Amino acid sequence: MDLLQQIPKVDKILADSACRRLLAKHPRPVVLAAVRRTLDELRTAARAGTLTSADLDPSALGAAIEQRLTAGETFSLRRVVNGTGVVLHTNLGRSPLAPALREHLADIAFGYTTLEYDVATGERGTRYAHVEQLICQLTGAEAALVVNNNAAAVLLVLSALAAGREVVVSRGELVEIGGSFRIPDVMKQGGAILKEVGSTNRTHAKDYCGAITDQTAMLLKVHCSNFAVVGFTAEVTVAELAALGRERGIPVVADIGSGNLMEWQGIPGMTEPKVQEYLAAGVDLVTFSGDKLLGGPQAGIIAGRAAVVNPLKKHPLLRALRVDKLTLAALEGTLRLYRDERQAWAEIPTLRLLRLTADELKKKGQQVLRRLRRQLPATVQFELVPGISQVGGGALPLAQLPTWLVAIRSGLLSPGELEAVLRRQPVPVIGRIAKGEYLLDLRTVADDDWAAVVDGLRATVA
Repeated sequence: MDLLQQIPKVDKILADSACRRLLAKHPRPVVLAAVRRTLDELRTAARAGTLTSADLDPSALGAAIEQRLTAGETFSLRRVVNGTGVVLHTNLGRSPLAPALREHLADIAFGYTTLEYDVATGERGTRYAHVEQLICQLTGAEAALVVNNNAAAVLLVLSALAAGREVVVSRGELVEIGGSFRIPDVMKQGGAILKEVGSTNRTHAKDYCGAITDQTAMLLKVHCSNFAVVGFTAEVTVAELAALGRERGIPVVADIGSGNLMEWQGIPGMTEPKVQEYLAAGVDLVTFSGDKLLGGPQAGIIAGRAAVVNPLKKHPLLRALRVDKLTLAALEGTLRLYRDERQAWAEIPTLRLLRLTADELKKKGQQVLRRLRRQLPATVQFELVPGISQVGGGALPLAQLPTWLVAIRSGLLSPGELEAVLRRQPVPVIGRIAKGEYLLDLRTVADDDWAAVVDGLRATVA
C-alpha cells in the first residue's frame, strides 16, 4: 500500500495511549494542533518520496508529537550565550543590564509601583520624574525626557519643534541605521522639511549660514556612529554650530546615538564623544540611546535646555512613545551607578566588557580550557586563538578590541554542524565561524555561560 494512504487519521492518533498521556499534560487544542502539523509533515514527506514505514510506527509518531509540544512550551524570547564577540549585538538584545539591578527589577515587575504617583503629596505624579533629575545631574542638562528608543526621540523632537518648517542638516550626516531606517524618513514622518547642505565629505559653516531662512526651525547635527568618512573631509564642530544657532535664534539639536558618558582611554578607535561635551558646547538639545554605550535598557533619552524640552512633554505624540515601568526602573538603576564612576566601570556589563584587555582574556581563556577539557571527552578539542571583538550596536566602527577566542573542534561534526547543534540547545549558544573554525569569543561569554556551552557540547557528543 502507498505510504501516503497509511498515514493515520487524527482521531486514531488521539485515541492512542501515548497521545492520551499527552492530553493529560497539555490542553486538547494544543495537542490537536501538534498532531495536525505532524501529519502534514508526513504527507509532505510521502509526496517527496522521503517517508519510510518506520516514520509511521506509533511510537515514532508519539515521539514526534511530544517533541513538537515540548518545543512549543519553550519561551521564544529567552537567554542565549553570546559567543560572537559583538558586545552590543542588536539581534541579541544589545546591553545586558547590571546584575545589581536584578532584585529591584523583580520588585517592580511583580508588584504595584510609584510609576505615576507622588508619595510626598499623595497626588498623581509623572513617570519621567524617576529619571529626569539623574539625567540632568550626569549630563548638565536643565531638563530631560525619555521615550522608547532614539529614533522615537528624534521623531518627537522633529514633530514638536519643526513640523511644516525646514531642518538644516549636512549631507554627510544623512545616516541610515539598522533595518533601513534613515534620517530623511524620520524627518518626513515628523512633518519637517529636509534642507541638505554641504557635500558628502565636506560641509562648512558658510553652508549652514546660506541655508537659513525665516522658515528654518532647527539646525540638526547627526553623529555618524555607525560609519566613518576619512580622507579629504571637513565638518562644522558642535561649538561652531551652537554659536551660529544662538546668533540666529535657531535651536540646535544633536542626535548623538550611542549615549556615551565616560572617558575612554587606551583603546584604539574608542573616540566616541560624550553627551556632556555636546551640552557644554551650547547645543540646545541632544538625543541618544539607552541600550548602547550607556549600558541600560532600550530607551531614547532627550536632554537639554528646559525651554526646548518642556514643549515635548506636552506633545500628543509622547503618549504613543512613552516607556513602561520596567524600562524606567532599569534606566534609573543604570543611571544611579554612573554617580560613582568606579561603580559604573565595575557594575555595568557593557563598560566592563569593552575595557577587558587581551592579557586578561587570555588568562581567562586558559582557565576555561582546563575546565572544558576536564568535563568533555577527547573527541572535542579546544585551542586558544587571537582575534578581534567588535563594539556593535552601530557604535565605534573603527574600534579594534584585541581578544582571545576558544576554537572548538569535533571529530564528529563539521564547524557548520557544530554551530547548528549548539544554536538549537535549550540555552542557545551563538558563536561564529571564521577560517573554517567554530569560535567563541571570551569577551562576551560570561563565566556562568560556560555551563550551557558544556551541556551543548555534550549534546554534540551524544
